[in-house]
Amino acid sequence: MTEILGYTACRQLSQMFFAIIFFHGSEYFLAVIIHGRSSVTLNSLLVSKQYLLAMMFSLLEYCIEVVLFPELKEHWVISDLGLALVVIGEIIRKMSIITAGKSFTHLIRVYHDENHQLITHGVYRFIRHPGYCGFFIWSVGTQIMLCNPISTIGFAVVVWNFFAKRIPYEEYFLRQFFGAQYEEYARKVVSGVPFVN
Repeated sequence: MTEILGYTACRQLSQMFFAIIFFHGSEYFLAVIIHGRSSVTLNSLLVSKQYLLAMMFSLLEYCIEVVLFPELKEHWVISDLGLALVVIGEIIRKMSIITAGKSFTHLIRVYHDENHQLITHGVYRFIRHPGYCGFFIWSVGTQIMLCNPISTIGFAVVVWNFFAKRIPYEEYFLRQFFGAQYEEYARKVVSGVPFVN
């Protein structure tokens, strides 16, 4: 049980908690700056029951493995790769929010409004859905950082499935709003989530 209080667990878990707090806090902060406090709800923290369950499962997996298989958590190259992915995912996601400005929302727009523009510059020049790409990298990276083999696979599958459904739904409306302009953009630029086109 002393492994929970050891250097490895303290470092990996503190990185995890910092990553979670920074991710969600900055999501809310940017939403308030871009859309104004009156337009932003706690939904902008992006915390759902499913998300909380997934994070609790990953922490449970970590605690069980650090006690029963402490050597599993000592793979610093893997853990540091996960930390790098967390940072890269965070940067991509926040660049997407800042670049899109008022066109970025946490909910899919089903009605077109005057603030909604098709963004094709900045990070959007290379990735159609950089926010989703960033979150995918970030979420899987958190589990690699913890050296959680089960949760790494679980997060990759669950998050990929979520975006495999969400991207076509969102793109249906983008095609309605922007027509041929979006069609041409979608042909040239990858979605940013593997195997989702």
